[in-house]
Amino acid sequence: MPAKSQAQQKAAGAALSAKRGDTKVKDLKGPSKSMYKSMSEKELDEMASTKRKGKPEHKS
Repeated sequence: MPAKSQAQQKAAGAALSAKRGDTKVKDLKGPSKSMYKSMSEKELDEMASTKRKGKPEHKS
């Protein structure tokens, strides 16, 4: 499932980093924390690897 906005992609990247153990889970906030809890590493990888070109900063 590709990201629909740049903000969603960044949150998925932060959650993925925590899933892999590169950052601490306690440092996650808001959407990235809920993504960490509810999504698998594969789903987060797909969302974080979406191309940013042409994506809005925030989905309206």
